[in-house]
Amino acid sequence: MARDVQVSAGGVYDIGLHVVLCPKYRRQVLTGPVGARLRELIDAKAAEHGWRIVACEIMPDHVHLFVKTTPKDSPAFVANQFKGATSRVLRQEFPHLRTRLPTLWSRSYFVASAGAVSAATVQRYIDTQYERPWRKENAR
Repeated sequence: MARDVQVSAGGVYDIGLHVVLCPKYRRQVLTGPVGARLRELIDAKAAEHGWRIVACEIMPDHVHLFVKTTPKDSPAFVANQFKGATSRVLRQEFPHLRTRLPTLWSRSYFVASAGAVSAATVQRYIDTQYERPWRKENAR
């Protein structure tokens, strides 16, 4: 797989982040229309900042994202942008999320740069989430 470098006025970069977000108490609320709307919101937030979503898998109790960002955006900023914007809109549009959870997302998140492993490995991991044997009976 060839590197997908991006060019700016001051440099050339290839920054890929693997981001994992979990709902509060790991509740399985990201299904059906909530999951579909979440995907739309993630795509909109990425477009707003000029990020590219390489892979996105929304599981009932967590979200895996592989996103290409710019050098000026810290990993914490990226994760919190996705958490903040999606939480506000989803809780407004789906009232059952307000009654079941005090906040949509847990306070923590996982972010790793794709430097330790290849971008293809991260993308393959995210794309095959539903193929894991212990997830097949609970899938979608």
